[in-house]
Amino acid sequence: RDRRIPTTDKLGLIAGAGRFPFMVLEGARHAGCHVTVIGLKGLADGALADDANIFRWAGLARLGRWIRILKRAGARKVILAGSVEKTAMYGRWRWLRTLPDLTAARIWFFKLPDKRNDTVLSAVADAFAEQGIIMQDCTEYTKEHLAPEGVLTRRQPSADQVRDADFGWTIAKEMGRLDIGQSIAVKETEVIAVEAIEGTDRMIERAGSLCSRGGWTLVKVAKPNQDFRFDVPTVGPETIAKLKQNGGKALVIEAGKTVIVDRERLIADADAAGIVVTGKAARYTKTQDVRA
Repeated sequence: RDRRIPTTDKLGLIAGAGRFPFMVLEGARHAGCHVTVIGLKGLADGALADDANIFRWAGLARLGRWIRILKRAGARKVILAGSVEKTAMYGRWRWLRTLPDLTAARIWFFKLPDKRNDTVLSAVADAFAEQGIIMQDCTEYTKEHLAPEGVLTRRQPSADQVRDADFGWTIAKEMGRLDIGQSIAVKETEVIAVEAIEGTDRMIERAGSLCSRGGWTLVKVAKPNQDFRFDVPTVGPETIAKLKQNGGKALVIEAGKTVIVDRERLIADADAAGIVVTGKAARYTKTQDVRA
């Protein structure tokens, strides 16, 4: 569907799963952008079409089609937002399910030295740039949704939780530097589980099964040299629900570098579940209460 408005600021939005694409779309439209949304089939919510100026569906590995849609719309900037399960690339019949076009196949088979997230997404950004389309910081229009520093919930962290947060932080940062994952589960300064391609939700489930008595802490951080064009840490009410179901009692996220989806609900759900949520800066000297 097309809903054209007179503007010179034309943006493309490649939308995966979750609420984050809605947040980007809302922020971009509020800023006066003409937004062409490409919804990834099987992932994106079709309701994005309600507020998009132009909406088109496309397959996950149809990079050539993405580029053609954006060029026809006159978009010279693009944002990637929303989750994509990388495990789909390692299942049976993966190519029949994703159906890559020639542009995507050429990158996947011939241009990638490895298949890590940063490598793949940087190659996608380069492919856009070759066509005059620049990939932007995905938080460009959602800065107000970045986590603040301090304790967000009524419950304050215990001394043990602070110790686990500090212990897990260093390890999680190193994992990020190696482009392995963003999250780590810690209990009594022992690593319970680490995130890889399965994503945070599945890692939380694994941590719950490995630490059946609960009380563990989830630490989720940005990479040391985070490229904010893609793969930015994101948490939401679903994260709290997973922690509650699996015995997690504290969530530590990186202030200023983690997107919080539906912050008010996340805090309310965490308070109801007795889960501590803290926004931690890379360096801090005291806990700051930011509930007000």
